[in-house]
Amino acid sequence: MTKDSGTSVWDVLEDSPAEAENMKLRSKLMMALEQHIKAKEWTQAEAARQLGVSQPRISDLKRGKIDLFALDGLVTMAVAAGLTVEMKISEAA
Repeated sequence: MTKDSGTSVWDVLEDSPAEAENMKLRSKLMMALEQHIKAKEWTQAEAARQLGVSQPRISDLKRGKIDLFALDGLVTMAVAAGLTVEMKISEAA
């Protein structure tokens, strides 16, 4: 079995390349937010206050419930956390 470093689980699971890219971005944002919350040692209640969302929303984030989050909402949360979001666009291989 060989490992194709250009293929992610989202490329396999999603029906279209656009959906796979959206899921990759959402996943990266969720992981960054979770790492930031952990680094700041915020409780879920404190993270909710800092990010302007409810505590159950933070619980969903920490549990990896990616289907409950839209890309724009995750960007908003990242900015509220004091993170900078950058995007790289290039030609498809």
